[in-house]
Amino acid sequence: MSDWIVPREGGCRCGRVRLKVTKAPLVTMACHCTGCQRMSSSAFSLSAAIPADGFEVTEGETVIGGLHGEDSAHHFCGWCMSWMFTRPQGMDWFVNLRPTMLDDTSGIAPFIETYTSEKLPFAETGAAHSFERFPPMEAMEGLLREFAAWQR
Repeated sequence: MSDWIVPREGGCRCGRVRLKVTKAPLVTMACHCTGCQRMSSSAFSLSAAIPADGFEVTEGETVIGGLHGEDSAHHFCGWCMSWMFTRPQGMDWFVNLRPTMLDDTSGIAPFIETYTSEKLPFAETGAAHSFERFPPMEAMEGLLREFAAWQR
């Protein structure tokens, strides 16, 4: 795996919303839960957990889509409806970016895959770590350290 080069820019499918990433991800993930399958219209969703102070929307505005509740705010382009990123409530220190929104998608392979209990039988990600749901919180520090070494 190569270093994640920053800064990177990206945008939604129609280009009305643009964003900029100035810090490397804390971890990259694939989620196989049925909610992500339905929101992404795919077998899984990809995420890159970007430190919040290394992420900004530089042009346009997003709208909240997906589930409207207290757990997460899923940000979409209001025109083309691309699911761009998620801000998990109570975890303001990172943004879950859909890395396919980046103009340069190199280095976005998932390190962790979650909700393999809901995984479609054919869906393979090549992730280094798999979890039936989410990784236990006590394992996160080690996983983040391992990811930092893995991405170099």
